Amino acid sequence: MKPCILGLSLLALANCALAAAGDLQKGQQIASQVCAACHGPDGNSFLGINPHLAGQHADYLVKQIKNYKSGDRKTTVMAGMVSPLSDEDIKNVAAYFSTQTPKGAGTKDANGVEMGRKLYRGGNPGTGVAACAGCHSPNGAGIPAQYPRLAGQHAEYVTAQLKAFRGNERANDPNNMMRAIAARMTDKEIEAVAQYISALK
Repeated sequence: MKPCILGLSLLALANCALAAAGDLQKGQQIASQVCAACHGPDGNSFLGINPHLAGQHADYLVKQIKNYKSGDRKTTVMAGMVSPLSDEDIKNVAAYFSTQTPKGAGTKDANGVEMGRKLYRGGNPGTGVAACAGCHSPNGAGIPAQYPRLAGQHAEYVTAQLKAFRGNERANDPNNMMRAIAARMTDKEIEAVAQYISALK
């Protein structure tokens, strides 16, 4: 666990402030028992299909876990894992992961990064695809608590989520925003922006 200390970035300080509402020790215990096999003990997952949770905004994590529990975000695996968690458990584990240091994934496709950079920063005005940076910030840090941190996220996971939004398989985005954007994206654009996101630090 990392204490809230001077010298941290504004994002880290914001996450520390959010984490103050949760019990980090209890959160770490839940993470080690429930989450570590898929997301890593510190929230840095080893498999591309499982997202990094380290450094993610605590409020965003709380929302996603509750959405899995309620069925608003659908997946059999996650529904089963979070069903026993109380609201306090959810708050504690979200606080724990938010204070962990993200290690990032790194890109595996340097060729896709430049196209992805253009889409992430400028969108595609011709097809109405908004720039990702507008909500997720230019460096991928996100804007607490509405818009998640994306920097260093696995490209495989980002690709899968964008395609799920596009196909209405994932529908827990506020005001249909991500579904509307992803609906205008081609497979090539999705894969390129995912590669760029994975390269952000």
